[in-house]
Amino acid sequence: MTTTQAGGERRVVANVLRGSIGNLVEWYDWYVYAAFSVYFAKAFFPDGDPTAQLLSTAAVFAVGFIMRPIGGWALGRYADRFGRRSALTLSVTVMAAGSLMIAVTPGFQTIGIAAPVLLLMARLLQGLSVGGEYATSATYLSEVASPGRRGFYSSFQYVTLVAGQLLALGVQIVLQQVLSSEQMYSWGWRIPFLIGAGGAIVVMLLRRGMDESDSFKAVATTETAAPSSSRGSLRVLLQYPRECLLVVGLTLGGTVAFYTYTTYMQKFMINTAGISKDTVAWINFVALLFFVVLQPIAGGLSDRVGRRKLLIFFGVSGTLLTVPIMTALAHTSNAFAAFGLMMVALVIVTGYTSINSIVKAELFPTKIRALGVGLPYALTVAIFGGTAEMIALALKKADLESLYFFYVAGCIAISLATYYFMRETSTESTIEAEHATEAEAAAVEPERAMARVRG
Repeated sequence: MTTTQAGGERRVVANVLRGSIGNLVEWYDWYVYAAFSVYFAKAFFPDGDPTAQLLSTAAVFAVGFIMRPIGGWALGRYADRFGRRSALTLSVTVMAAGSLMIAVTPGFQTIGIAAPVLLLMARLLQGLSVGGEYATSATYLSEVASPGRRGFYSSFQYVTLVAGQLLALGVQIVLQQVLSSEQMYSWGWRIPFLIGAGGAIVVMLLRRGMDESDSFKAVATTETAAPSSSRGSLRVLLQYPRECLLVVGLTLGGTVAFYTYTTYMQKFMINTAGISKDTVAWINFVALLFFVVLQPIAGGLSDRVGRRKLLIFFGVSGTLLTVPIMTALAHTSNAFAAFGLMMVALVIVTGYTSINSIVKAELFPTKIRALGVGLPYALTVAIFGGTAEMIALALKKADLESLYFFYVAGCIAISLATYYFMRETSTESTIEAEHATEAEAAAVEPERAMARVRG
């Protein structure tokens, strides 16, 4: 590797790290809600059956997903028109506001119905932020990554996404050790939201100094006036109907599986398997730690063997094994067995999580990439990922919990059909094609300049 190449690789790593730190804080704020809902459910909703209270918090969790398509559209359009850096800074600012609102809102016993209303408003702000964060972060990481290593570097979106969840669980474990159960239910659950709000403010300041991606700068410099109204517009996005449908098909099974194997798994092991809260927190923490390590390994593998093979691995394994895994987990109270079953599920879903962002980014050109990645993805996640936990809890309440296992397997099977018939995006990437075109233009321009001089 030459000195120039080494310098370029260091610049890539620096950009990936700057983009990823903010992504981690955003997703920490998003997952703190799920991690601590077992503690604050009684604070925001009237006394009653614990499952009913959890169902209420799950409904608010699902409603937060309604804003994700709006965030995917608004911030995706903003990122395509005004830059990835500006959109990423804006998204983390909105997240800070939502987390702070949850942290300081009084409970139901103090302000009555206003408590769940304010909780809902805060969750809507967080949904708006996360909807834009995913699209812009996926686009930014794919554009700043080195050619031939885009799968590896783009996998860090889920490294930091899961690390955000891991950090939320870590904070939960620490608080469980230093605070009593009564303190956790009374006021301790507010601490992680304050941490998230403070972290988001720090990231907001850091992101103001990020480098803009070269892909966006190349498109922006071709326009001498104000940003083109076609960049990031729905009119342009509608010119890519096949790509939008591919994003929906790619995402459907993956998002249901991801939220089942991670977010809902905590409540499932507590409510169904009967494992204690403290033990479940440790199971989730260690399993997700291994899950984080798997992401760049699988992402790097996709650069060698292609994206489609990993997606098919997820589709086949998830379709066939989800029901056996969830059934076995429902009937075990052994912590080690629960951990092993969760790890099998996470290895399966890694075939999707490690590369889903780069696959989507490789479908669209720069002028519409953030919106193309964000809007159809966010719509699919809102409809299927956001309702996964609510459907699971509702079926449990109706004593039909096993039907949910088949629901998850069926969603994965639908995505498997998409994976089977789609093209290999790594060999037909719009990102690589654009970079090749830019390189050709850069090589031709000096010759044109010399021709003008000679003329």
